[in-house]
Amino acid sequence: MTRNVRYPWWVEPGTWLASALVRAVGATWRIERIGVDPTESSDPARERFIFAFWHSQLVPLVYSHRDRDAAVLVSRHLDGQVITRILERLGFHTARGSSTRGGDEGLRGLLAHAQVGRDLGVTPDGPRGPAEVVKPGVVYLASRSGLPVIPISAASRPSRRLRSWDGLRIPAPFARVRIETGAPLRIPSMLDEAAEERWRLRLESELRELTTRVRSAIGEPR
Repeated sequence: MTRNVRYPWWVEPGTWLASALVRAVGATWRIERIGVDPTESSDPARERFIFAFWHSQLVPLVYSHRDRDAAVLVSRHLDGQVITRILERLGFHTARGSSTRGGDEGLRGLLAHAQVGRDLGVTPDGPRGPAEVVKPGVVYLASRSGLPVIPISAASRPSRRLRSWDGLRIPAPFARVRIETGAPLRIPSMLDEAAEERWRLRLESELRELTTRVRSAIGEPR
């Protein structure tokens, strides 16, 4: 849990209710998993990874990867405070900040979690977009941590699409949810800016292909 942070009075009861709702509604989803997800292994000595997924797919993936001791990057905006407490109640650790390349507190926090053996989760188009465009911070994080990046995507039907910058998708109760995990991208260390850009574009391409595939397979509207 994040320490020494003062939240508005309503955050605690509100986030308790929200996390309980995610667990209850998520239990009704019919989840189809495609690809190999290494976090499903119970081997404590297994390799750790950085999961990269679009901000719009946060809800189904938070449910599917709950209680696995992973660390997730969350913004410092007011809505980030709420998301932080919901994630912590769902069994995640959090690092607060943005995915800006270099020295940012959020990336430093994720590097600290990596050093103690946790998987990491990043929405590379967050916290404010543009939607489904990878920012360079995740490539920097991978090159500094030595952890492979796994693109992962989710689609659901029926679902509600919010009028937010990311078009956040919330699967309905008893929805069909399809989750596809891509192959790990092993990003070298000590990259120059040109190499970072090549890897950024490669990850963006992988995520877009996964997203197109899961949406098409399940019939999720754009």
